Amino acid sequence: MDVQEILAHVDHTELKPTAGWMEICALLDDAIKYGTASACIPPSYVRAAKDYVGDRLRICTVVGFPNGYNTTAAKLFETKEALANGADEIDMVVNLGWVKDGRFHDVLAEIASLKKAVGEKILKVIVETCVLTEEEKIRLCRVVTKAGADFIKTSTGFSTGGATFDDIRLFAANVGPNVKIKAAGGISSLADAEEFLRLGAERLGTSRIVKLVKSGQVS
Repeated sequence: MDVQEILAHVDHTELKPTAGWMEICALLDDAIKYGTASACIPPSYVRAAKDYVGDRLRICTVVGFPNGYNTTAAKLFETKEALANGADEIDMVVNLGWVKDGRFHDVLAEIASLKKAVGEKILKVIVETCVLTEEEKIRLCRVVTKAGADFIKTSTGFSTGGATFDDIRLFAANVGPNVKIKAAGGISSLADAEEFLRLGAERLGTSRIVKLVKSGQVS
């Protein structure tokens, strides 16, 4: 798999709370230059980013980030505002407390309500695998599938761990045919990126792959 093919699967990401507009602009410029799938940025920059890139790049943003315990009404408001500001893709965080309480019907209803708001645009569901049991991961694969979301995503990158090869294998074995997989958190090498894609990931949430290409460490 060549470098450009890998880049085409990357959501080039900048979500640290101190990121300013100059950093966001640099991220957008690099995402366009290197042909990434999207740029994933904080919600407060979506409108300016969309004005800046126009139709040259898909803009992704986050909802209920990074902890997921916002109310459904708050997540819906965030989602609708992001869409109105020009977002093409929404990455939402599930309510992990509900998962631990076994309230999977509530998790499903929340995801379905956001997908209804998103419509034909893309909804990715972040389940934060590093804090889940294997049984919870499998249940969430089924919930995300039934709710009609477009992607299941491993991680926020703000918890205790990121994507693992085992989690991508588990997702690939348990999601429905309508659900794609996004690996995110800690993807730091071209070899790892390629392996995540080989195992079934369709998207990679990372900024490091573009940085590696820019540094000349890969060609």
